[in-house]
Amino acid sequence: MNLAWPIVTAAFLASLVEAVEALTIVLAVVTIRGWRPAAIGLFAGLCALSGLVVLFGPALDQIPVHLLQFIIGVLLLLFGLRWLRKAILRAAGLIALHDEEAAFAAETSQLQGLVDRSEARLDRIASLTAFKAVLLEGLEVIFVVIALGTGKGMFASAAAGAIAACSLVLLLGLAIHRPLARVPENALKFIVGVLLSAFGVFWTGEALGIAWPGSDFAIIAFALVFFGAGCVAVVLARRPDQRASA
Repeated sequence: MNLAWPIVTAAFLASLVEAVEALTIVLAVVTIRGWRPAAIGLFAGLCALSGLVVLFGPALDQIPVHLLQFIIGVLLLLFGLRWLRKAILRAAGLIALHDEEAAFAAETSQLQGLVDRSEARLDRIASLTAFKAVLLEGLEVIFVVIALGTGKGMFASAAAGAIAACSLVLLLGLAIHRPLARVPENALKFIVGVLLSAFGVFWTGEALGIAWPGSDFAIIAFALVFFGAGCVAVVLARRPDQRASA
């Protein structure tokens, strides 16, 4: 089984979600303070992320392959289960769906509440807001790329998926100047949670010396198990009145 396309897909979908969230905040900065503070924060965030990759990337080569695969597998599983859990709770109606339009409005309102400050300070706050958004969401993208790409030597494939997603979101954001509210974020998080959890189980087992039946095809089986379990969990987590209406 060629793992390139599953890894590209998982990296693309995970990065798509993070890029949309970062773009929402950056566009809120653009709306209130213009492109200059937003561009400064965006550029500073990208530089910080690049510095972290250059600084810590070579250290991965010093870690034994099986130990690295085990660590990444466990982290990937925990990361995927976190996304899957949130997606299940949102689909079940136990927590509110993430609304990019609402996030955009909240961020805009927060920045507008600072109008009594000096122009220079407002620009610094706006740039810092954009910087924080790019850095925090970018760190999650980097983690996903490293976790998906390092275990099987598919770093280039994972990076390609992430770059494609971030580029797509950036181009759409520049074109429409609004948050991408129509992106079905919870559905994407559900799928990404399933994929990351499946990869996590597979790579953790391989690091422990488990010979999975079907070799790489076992990832598909794990994904189906997590998907089925997630769907069942959504139904069970719904309140009785929600189940009846569904």
